Amino acid sequence: MSETVKINSISKLHDFFGYPDKPTHPLITLIDFSKIDLNTIKSGTRKIFNFYSIALKKVKGAGVIYGRKDYDFSEASLLCMAPEQLSIVTDIEKDAFMEGWGLYFHPELIRSNPLNNKMKDYTFFSYNTNEALHLSGKEKNTLHSVLQTIQEEFSDKLDFYSHDLIVSNIEVLLNYCNRYYGRQFITRSHHSKGIVSQFEKVLFNYFESNQAKMNGLPSVKYCAEQLHLSPNYLGDLLKQETGKNAIDHIHYYLIEKAKNLLLNSSDSISEIAYDLGFEQRQSFSKLFKKKTGMSPKAYINSM
Repeated sequence: MSETVKINSISKLHDFFGYPDKPTHPLITLIDFSKIDLNTIKSGTRKIFNFYSIALKKVKGAGVIYGRKDYDFSEASLLCMAPEQLSIVTDIEKDAFMEGWGLYFHPELIRSNPLNNKMKDYTFFSYNTNEALHLSGKEKNTLHSVLQTIQEEFSDKLDFYSHDLIVSNIEVLLNYCNRYYGRQFITRSHHSKGIVSQFEKVLFNYFESNQAKMNGLPSVKYCAEQLHLSPNYLGDLLKQETGKNAIDHIHYYLIEKAKNLLLNSSDSISEIAYDLGFEQRQSFSKLFKKKTGMSPKAYINSM
């Protein structure tokens, strides 16, 4: 297995890329990918960057792996990654090249800022590579304008206001990414409806094959894996398309299944709870009452 290179500082990031420009700030940088010679990077090198990254890139003549999945960057697309995620550049050809830009910032840059607590809400940092964002020309120009502002702030002489302006403009950039992902969900509505249908089929198959009885309730992670999606992307897609997140869908299907069993089965409530994946009747009754307003026994008596 090739060595794993872990990059923890902006200066080391520049060194790794063989980047000709020196860093102007210790915690943030904007990389012009066209200045990187891919042939200086050893093919198969496993790299882990301790940064948040927002990158619009196009790669020719080289393979790219993020996590465990190959990704085709032959068409420019935006990919956001959180710190500590693995990536590999493979099969680098002699005339390989990369273009685009990458904004990298260390978690310490936002540690004391309210943005630090909001980062979990930017769920696209945990999307799979096949869920990258494809931008229109106008959207690219908008992001580029924000990037220029950020770069000007960390490249010029820093003053009392610099840090807040850098971080606030990063938040603007992230909010635009949120908007554009929302647009992508809408413009791919036909595709999204297909995924909703497939998701419902996954739930149907799970409960009908008695997997719930053997393995417990289906998790969002399990359902996403069956659809070859990341859990966050599946949840965001379902929320955009149906107004309910993935766990809401699972609970809805579960409760509908439970209602049918409570009214049409001779099994006890405890047996039904066990068949649906609950270890204890109390947990089933609590969820059922939360979703329907009545206990399983009261539901049976009301019919």
